[in-house]
Amino acid sequence: MKSIIAAAAPLALVAGLAAGFATPAQADDRRCTGTIRGVSIDGDVVVPRGATCVLIGTRVDGNVKIYSNAKLVAKGVRVGGNIQAENHRNVQVLPRWKDGRPIRSVVGGSVQLKQGGGGKIIRVRVGSDIQLFSNDALFEVRRNFVEGNLQCKSNRPRPVGGGNVVQGNKEDQCRWL
Repeated sequence: MKSIIAAAAPLALVAGLAAGFATPAQADDRRCTGTIRGVSIDGDVVVPRGATCVLIGTRVDGNVKIYSNAKLVAKGVRVGGNIQAENHRNVQVLPRWKDGRPIRSVVGGSVQLKQGGGGKIIRVRVGSDIQLFSNDALFEVRRNFVEGNLQCKSNRPRPVGGGNVVQGNKEDQCRWL
């Protein structure tokens, strides 16, 4: 009996410490207002309003969130979650070139960009959907591998590109890409 109590005590202590010192999810957010190169980030990356963020060879376990009038340039990144923007200035998700060869960016979730400017999504492997809705500048969508759907609606001008391999559906303005 004594050994059961002794074994349970450390577990109770850990549970109590975890409950007493829990931090909000925002504590893991990393603000990006410059260049982040070749590191791993445990939480989310946040591009604040009006800022420019450049990610090169960076691994993000969470999401990348781009706020109003902000710009993201991501080259050869690995994002475990989504890349999301609303009212953005520009979003580019591209390969990083090394020794003359492209190293694809990989997004585990979706790329969701709406009511913003334009950008480029080129040579990206996307685990779910690419969604471009109501953007008011040109998007180039080229040579991506999309495990979900490629959905484009109400963009002016309509997105351009081609050579995308889509496991789900190519819809609306992206039907021919």
